[in-house]
Amino acid sequence: MQDPSDTLRALQDYVTTSLDEHLARHATLDPAARALALFHRAARDMPAYARFLAAAGIEPSDIAAATDLARVPTTSKDQFLRVHPLGELAVGPADTVAVSSGSTGVPTYFPRGWRHELEVVWRFEQVFRDGIGAHVGTTLAVVCFPLGTWVGGMFTAACCRLLALKGYRLLVVTPGNQPPEIHRAVRELGPLHDRVVLLGYPPFLKDVIDGAPDLDWGARPLSLVLAGEVVSEAWRDILFERCGRPGDITRFAFSLYGTADAGVLGVESSLCTAIRRFCAERGDAADALFGSRRLPTLVQYDPADRYFEAIGDDLVFTGEGGAIPLVRYAIGDTGGVVPYDTMLERLAAFGFEVPPGPSRRLPFVYVFGRRQHAVSFYGANVFVEVVRLGLEHSELRGAFSGKLVMEVLEDAAGDSHLLLDVERARGGEGDDAALADAVARRVVDALLAASPEFGAYVPEARRRPQVRVWAHGHPQHFPVGVKHRYVRA
Repeated sequence: MQDPSDTLRALQDYVTTSLDEHLARHATLDPAARALALFHRAARDMPAYARFLAAAGIEPSDIAAATDLARVPTTSKDQFLRVHPLGELAVGPADTVAVSSGSTGVPTYFPRGWRHELEVVWRFEQVFRDGIGAHVGTTLAVVCFPLGTWVGGMFTAACCRLLALKGYRLLVVTPGNQPPEIHRAVRELGPLHDRVVLLGYPPFLKDVIDGAPDLDWGARPLSLVLAGEVVSEAWRDILFERCGRPGDITRFAFSLYGTADAGVLGVESSLCTAIRRFCAERGDAADALFGSRRLPTLVQYDPADRYFEAIGDDLVFTGEGGAIPLVRYAIGDTGGVVPYDTMLERLAAFGFEVPPGPSRRLPFVYVFGRRQHAVSFYGANVFVEVVRLGLEHSELRGAFSGKLVMEVLEDAAGDSHLLLDVERARGGEGDDAALADAVARRVVDALLAASPEFGAYVPEARRRPQVRVWAHGHPQHFPVGVKHRYVRA
């Protein structure tokens, strides 16, 4: 039985500790030492992890210093969590479960308790306080993630309610991924608040906004809290303009880097957005910072809560994963880690200046996403977010929802072709053939601009993709209410 006094102490600590105080901990704590302590706790309390270490020839007592962690093999969902019974993984009390999306396989259960939400709610407070300014005035938070066992909806609603418990004047409404209910909530409850915040997956929120052109989205400050996908700066521009949102675009949409495995790992600050927008205009700066002109999600993280490492291009972290401690856990994302001062020093060389406003001295992690969000075409990687840049060109704005499916097909002659299925925006107009031609042209332009290997590897005669335009919500290619898959095997 869970000791209620433990939950009460954790809740009291959250309510009485300021965000400034909490985020200053990493300056006086050794993040690597905390990761080492978690390793030893997992080795002692988790039977599955003890067997995993034994099979790898690792004696826990030999891992005595933080530098020894590099000798510890990484874990992952497929190679560790799924091969052991849940009862041999969970080591702490839990009262609910989060379920992974299953984007890389069979959905997986992750037990969680209130204490684990209290560890993650700080990330939401960063966004709502530093980014949105919700510590002043009243805020309507509309949870647009699907409700149910999936991590997004219930988890987000719980964290938002904890913010209200701390004193934020926040009203949380949970229509889930039902556009009519979202529109009704904004129409009826929005006028009662100083600002409105929509929390959901980027393509879905775009559908929500496109689906109510009669709704005055700019009647009061509107912000978006996003998760699950990399968004381009062109996408941010489109939504900013469509919402009639006045003010600073870097305080409009904020991405959460999160997962069912461990909740939220990092948040996109206004500084992160300013950096991305700078790099979107300066490909040489993007190359220097990220090793690619393709823009990743860029977030800042609290090293006292999550200990990130980059092993080659693969991101791993050590931290609490609900009731399952995660040690050197490979989440399947590619990217890198950059200290705060290092990031700003590198940017200064290109003329970047830190914009005014809140700026936390927290390290950065950049995330290109899962390798499954790309196809190999003539040896060149074609990434979803680069293709989406073509769909978001000014020539095509308003025509498409942003959802697409990529596939490489081989014809009877053995020649490879890049096939793109694209979804019309709700109520989108235009001739299918003309739109397909425009998409093909703009996608090639985007690929050549963002990926030198595409121009070098793919013969000129093969670069143009085959494009098929489908109606919004097409039941075969773009079914409503299920997690969208961008790559077809």
